[in-house]
Amino acid sequence: MIEIPSDLHPDLVPLAFLLGNWQGVGVADFPGSEKCNFGQEVTFTHDGRDFLEYVSHSWVLDAEGNKVRPLETESGYWRIDKDRKVEIVMIRDQGVVEVWYGELADKKPQIDLVTDAVARTAASGPYSGGKRLYGYVKSDLMWVGEKATPEVPLRPYMSAHLKKVVTPEEVAEMARNLGDLPDDGIAFFR
Repeated sequence: MIEIPSDLHPDLVPLAFLLGNWQGVGVADFPGSEKCNFGQEVTFTHDGRDFLEYVSHSWVLDAEGNKVRPLETESGYWRIDKDRKVEIVMIRDQGVVEVWYGELADKKPQIDLVTDAVARTAASGPYSGGKRLYGYVKSDLMWVGEKATPEVPLRPYMSAHLKKVVTPEEVAEMARNLGDLPDDGIAFFR
C-alpha cells in the first residue's frame, strides 16, 4: 500500500511510492571491476518542498550476507513535472556528478532514466553515461542500472531488490538467495 503524507508537495504525489527507508541486496558486475553481491540501504525523504531527497549506501557482501566493505554512496534530489517527466541531480562518492532525465510510466510506478550530463573529478574512474530503471513491484522497490565508459558500451552493471525497512536477518536471508536474481536485473520488469 502506498501512503501519501499530508505534507507532501502536491507535485510529488506521483513519486510517493518511493518514500521511505529501503534495504535489500543486489548483484554488481562490470568489466574491470570485481563482480560481487551487495547490500543496499536507500532513503527517499521530503520536507514539503518540490523534490525528494535521495541517499543510497551500498556495501560488498560475503557469501553469508555480512558486510565486507563499502561499495558506493550516492545522494541527490528528484523532481517530477505535471507531464510526468522526472529530473534528478545526483552526486557519487567516486567523484561523479550526474543529471538524469526520464519519465514515470503511465498507469504504473516505473521510472526510466538516462543521463543527460556527467561531470567527473580527476580521481574518478572512466564513466560516460548510464540508464536506470526503477519500479515498485509487489510492494518492493527494484532497480537496474546500466553504465558506459569510453572502453565499454552501455551494459547492465548493478541491480537490486529492496524491501521497506527489513531486519538484518531478512537482509542476510535475501543475500543467501541471490541466485534467484537475474544477472542483468532487467528481467524484473518484463
